Amino acid sequence: MRDLSLQCAGLAAIALALVHGVLGETKVFARATIEPARLRPIIHLVWQFSTVAWIAGGILLIMTPLVAPEAARRWIAATVGAQYLYVAIANAWASRGRHFGWMAMSAVIALAVAGF
Repeated sequence: MRDLSLQCAGLAAIALALVHGVLGETKVFARATIEPARLRPIIHLVWQFSTVAWIAGGILLIMTPLVAPEAARRWIAATVGAQYLYVAIANAWASRGRHFGWMAMSAVIALAVAGF
């Protein structure tokens, strides 16, 4: 059951990352005015860095039960969980709890903790 929890956390992390990336490009950057224009590509890259990092964390969570020893399992779950905890708290604080992202990230954390 612990393995399934970690793998579900990984799948949820990847899904959340993809939603973040797509909504960022279609909703945020479609309306954003970034001046000077030369900064636009770097802002896109920084935004999508979190998408790539969350996908990598999701892959680690999915693969952990298959290849990692017990000590690595705990470190991977704790590290990815801490990453999501930071973002969930920041998201809840910045949006005053009105954005669904912190709740989705909390679900990933709960599943990772269950697989710990």
